[in-house]
Amino acid sequence: MQEIKFIEAKNLKEKPDMKNLGFGNYYTDYMFVMDYTEGKGWHDARIEPYGPLMMEPASMVLHYGQATFEGLKAYYGVDGDIRLFRPEKNMERLNESNKRLCIPELDVDFAIEGIKKLVKIEKDWIPTEPGTSLYIRPFVIATDVHVGVHPSHTYKFIVILSPVGAYYKEGINPVKIYVEDDFVRAVKGGLGYAKTAANYAASLKSQVIAEEKGYTQVLWLDGINRKYIEEVGTMNVMFVIDGEVVTPELNGSILPGITRMSTIELLKDAGYKVTERRVSIEEVFEAAENGKLDEAFGTGTAAVISPIGVLEWEGKKITINDGKIGQISQKVYDTITGIQSGAVEDKFGWITKA
Repeated sequence: MQEIKFIEAKNLKEKPDMKNLGFGNYYTDYMFVMDYTEGKGWHDARIEPYGPLMMEPASMVLHYGQATFEGLKAYYGVDGDIRLFRPEKNMERLNESNKRLCIPELDVDFAIEGIKKLVKIEKDWIPTEPGTSLYIRPFVIATDVHVGVHPSHTYKFIVILSPVGAYYKEGINPVKIYVEDDFVRAVKGGLGYAKTAANYAASLKSQVIAEEKGYTQVLWLDGINRKYIEEVGTMNVMFVIDGEVVTPELNGSILPGITRMSTIELLKDAGYKVTERRVSIEEVFEAAENGKLDEAFGTGTAAVISPIGVLEWEGKKITINDGKIGQISQKVYDTITGIQSGAVEDKFGWITKA
C-alpha cells in the first residue's frame, strides 16, 4: 500500500457555527488527492490544503462529463470514537460507476484508508449537534487536456469534507414530492445506476419546476412506459401498502442506494415483509384512495430517512399518513442513526472506526 503524504496548510480556517450549518455550505482545511496516469496506475496519494483545482479549459471532464462521485458521513459516537457507516459499500459503488464511465477502478481498502486519515486530521470539524455530521464527498474527474470524444488517460480522485446539518429544511418531518410525468432522468442501459454528474444534470429542470410549485423534490417515473416509479432525485423510495413495504426493484436505471440496502436488511431482520418489484404510480394512488397506503418515505445518505407527506401527480394530490411520519419510517430512522452514533448495537457490522 502506497504512502499517503501530508502537506500542511499555512493557515487554518475559522470554523462555522455548528448549530447553523445547512448542507454543503462549508468545507474543511484539507482534502485527499490522488492521481491516475495510464501505464502507471493510481499514484501520488496526498492530503493537502483544500483549495482551487488548476485545470486547463480543454480538460476533458468539462467537455465530456467523465465524473463520478459518492457521499457518506462521519460521526462522533457516544463513545467518543469517529465512526463511518458502511464506507466499503460506497467505494464499491464508486467503482461500479467508474466502470460504466471507463474510469479506472480504485483500490477500495486504500481509498477508505485515505478517507479515514483525512477525517482524523479534520476531527475538530465533525459537528456534535443532534442531526449533524461530517459529509464526505469522494469524486473522480477526467483530466486529459484534449478535445475529442474518448476516455481520458489521466484522472484525479479527490475527497472533500463538509460539516452539515439536515439536508432538507423539513428535517425528519414529511416532505412534499412532485411526480414528474414529462421529462425522464434515465433508462435501462443508460447511466441511471451510476452515481455520475450527468444523472444529476438531467434532473435539474424538473427540480426547478417542482420547487416553483412548492415541492421539495421530484419523483421520477420510468423512461419507457412513464408509469413505473423509479426514485426521488436524491433518494430511493419505499411505500408501505397494506402493511407490506414495497420498493422499486433495481433495474439498471435506479441508483442502488446504501441506505436503501440497509433499510431493506433492517426491516427484514425485524420481521417485516419487504418486496422489491415494479410499482406503478397508479397503484400508489389507488392504495391511497382505498386507505391502504400507510406510509411513504425516501432513503439516502444525505437525509437518512425522509417521510413523504404529499404526492402530486397529473394535478391530483394525496396526503399520506395525515402528513405525519409513520411508525416504520421512524423505526428505520431511529435504528440507522442509532447505529451511526453507537447508541444502538451494530449487530450487522456496518460501522468502520476512523
